[in-house]
Amino acid sequence: MTAQSATMKRPADMNFSDWIESRVARYKGRTYDWSALKFQADFDPKYRRAQMRYIGTGATGVATDTNTIPAEHFTFSTMVLPSKCEGPLHVHDDVEEVFFVLKGQIRLFLKDGDDYTETVLQERDVVSVPPGIYRGLLNESEEEALMCVMLGTPKPKIPTYPEDHPLSKIKRN
Repeated sequence: MTAQSATMKRPADMNFSDWIESRVARYKGRTYDWSALKFQADFDPKYRRAQMRYIGTGATGVATDTNTIPAEHFTFSTMVLPSKCEGPLHVHDDVEEVFFVLKGQIRLFLKDGDDYTETVLQERDVVSVPPGIYRGLLNESEEEALMCVMLGTPKPKIPTYPEDHPLSKIKRN
């Protein structure tokens, strides 16, 4: 048997049913957090997007969210990308990032040194972006896009931006 962290073990004073229920994040209890990446939207409205957290807080810089399941091995959230908005090119050096499109479509930009490519993800398409690869996305359509975002670590580092990107100079609160 492998060792389990404290949050993966049932507390001695909790029955099985209650413990399992404490590991459920129901949609009706979630709200979209438009402020998690507000510093980007304040810089330019084209970066406006919202996160709805389910497991952990992801890499948006949100320190805590007591309305999530504690992250053990990955984080999981949904992201709303309004029409004509984008997630800027950024890199996670420490973690694989997965995007699964639930609604709409997004154009994904990927850059590794001098190598660059783009692809369009449509509903039910998924991509796994390895650590160290810059990634960005754009919703070119007239409708909002909705996707799942998963990061392969319980507490990812805050991503960085290319040195020549204006967001690399913005101080986060």
